[in-house]
Amino acid sequence: MTASTSHACTRTPTHAAARVLPRAIALTLLTPAAVLPVMAQSPDALQPVIVVGTREAQPLKDSVADVVLIDNQTLRDSGADSVEDVLRRHAGLQITRTGGPGQSSGYLLRGTGTSSTVVMVDGVRVGSASLGQAAFESMSLADIDHIEVLRGPASGLYGADAVGGVIQIFTTRGRGPLNLTADAAVGDYRSRQGHIGLSGARDGVDYAASLSRETSRGVSAVRPNDQYGNYNPDADGFRRTVVTARVGFTPVQGHRIGVSATQSRLNNQYDSSEYLAPDFLADNTPDFRNHLETRQVSVDYRGALTAQWTTSLQLARNTDDTRSGGTVLARYVTDRDQFTWQNAVQLAPGQQAVLGYERVAETVEGEVYAGAPKRTNNGYFAGYTGAFGAASVEASVRSDDNSAYGTHTTGGLGASYALGPTLKLRALAGTSFRAPTFNDLYYPGYGVATIKPEQGRSMELGLTWTSGASSASATAYRNKVRNLIGYDPDGTGTTCPDGYFGCASNTSRALIKGVSLLGSHRWGDLSLRATVDFLDARDTQTGDRLARRAAHQESLSADYTPGVWSVGATLTDVGARPDITEPLGGYAVLDLRASWRFLPQWRLETRLLNATDRDVQPVRDYQGLGRQVWVGLRYDMQGL
Repeated sequence: MTASTSHACTRTPTHAAARVLPRAIALTLLTPAAVLPVMAQSPDALQPVIVVGTREAQPLKDSVADVVLIDNQTLRDSGADSVEDVLRRHAGLQITRTGGPGQSSGYLLRGTGTSSTVVMVDGVRVGSASLGQAAFESMSLADIDHIEVLRGPASGLYGADAVGGVIQIFTTRGRGPLNLTADAAVGDYRSRQGHIGLSGARDGVDYAASLSRETSRGVSAVRPNDQYGNYNPDADGFRRTVVTARVGFTPVQGHRIGVSATQSRLNNQYDSSEYLAPDFLADNTPDFRNHLETRQVSVDYRGALTAQWTTSLQLARNTDDTRSGGTVLARYVTDRDQFTWQNAVQLAPGQQAVLGYERVAETVEGEVYAGAPKRTNNGYFAGYTGAFGAASVEASVRSDDNSAYGTHTTGGLGASYALGPTLKLRALAGTSFRAPTFNDLYYPGYGVATIKPEQGRSMELGLTWTSGASSASATAYRNKVRNLIGYDPDGTGTTCPDGYFGCASNTSRALIKGVSLLGSHRWGDLSLRATVDFLDARDTQTGDRLARRAAHQESLSADYTPGVWSVGATLTDVGARPDITEPLGGYAVLDLRASWRFLPQWRLETRLLNATDRDVQPVRDYQGLGRQVWVGLRYDMQGL
């Protein structure tokens, strides 16, 4: 048995956000931006295309939804230490992590919980069905081509759990002539990382494969004198190996058959305590480790059956296999089988309907889940997009029938209007729900089979301005969630089953309000970007702020690239957060980076992370890394 951590809320003042807001708004307006693509686009550049907003390709500039695209160049040049860090800098996600890189991570999109965001890799929904979250700590940035983030409820297209939004991660797909990429780097804390990738396309066959490896000695994940006595002075490092492969065959123009596979193996150390017989006293001395293996395999087909009708089929499996503990290891295995059939029909110029069916079957294995049933979900969805001069409309509706928690119908409606050649107004409204996890339903001594899904209603209003290389946007949103699933400490048998000392319960309601500001601009060789988020997330029954939600978070970046040299900096500021029995203070982290392209295919890189050696407490009793220097070398056969 391992010691658990409470998630009780505490009430803290929020007037600090009011003081920061005017300054941040001014800063964002003074740093105009290519708002949705993270990098500004030149007038002659191809317009970026996304799929997450409507499930079909559309120009990013036409999206009615609040979508952020993090492109390949941004991922390569950001100097970030993890997928979580990239999402925090560029999409405004708040991150909770039990230590430094490689440790278990939570993510809060628009103030919703970790289980309230859908995460997909190459169209496959990923994550543990028992925990209800994706393991970003098992992913490597080196294997990712680009990321699309839909911020805001999207259950009308994606079903359960899209309360906060959807994160779509895409691995590399082969295009053009053969290309070989590789990079290697060393850093403090005995950190090492390396990657090699191969991609290309020829004679109707496209291919891409990559292998990455990362290791770090790290630091103790838990701080001395922690609340539960779990601190162990040994360093809690990690090892991670990720392999990806994608192959596609296009027998005739407009028809492609593809196969993709990803496997990740993570071995990370952490601090905890065991309570073993015969005395059942707390013992924090074992070497606690988390062995996580994730696998995603899919087969897909996409073809244009007529000039107006395109159909897509995908069959996929996602597996999370975890062995965790110290002296005694517990194993949990969840499998998710997914079948999706999607059809895009052009109704008229500028008008498209999307019709689809999605079946998901989830199973869980492990001694504690003995007798837990397999659950299946059948979802039917429809979407519509239409452009009518200066106005655009997007609508969606979906019905999900789940064997564990019944039938739910959700939907969304949005519209945008071009007020002029540079200014666009957006408005959206929708409903959403979050499904209980296997832990919520079946975990012994905690799960309750009758627990209800969370349900939400949301509205948002946005304004986007674009002029040449400058643009800026602001989005205000309001999301009301009922039947929040949380921990009820009742041990009397009144609300929890007899013999329970606490249980999963629909304990409260929440009102989540916020404003997101984005911006970037390019002056010659100088690029500037800004992301500013303000959040007020509260339990409406108690008035308390929801745990671990900062009232504000900002990320400011500058990059100067005069020819073969490049220098850059990113400042990330996170406000105070309530956590367990006391609030956590805010913190700011400064990261610096520089590179020298001494040959067209070769680049020498260096990074200084947490340059001011700031003491970071991501959640109570845990600590991140201090100052860290990295030096690396990058190669790209096609030229950098």
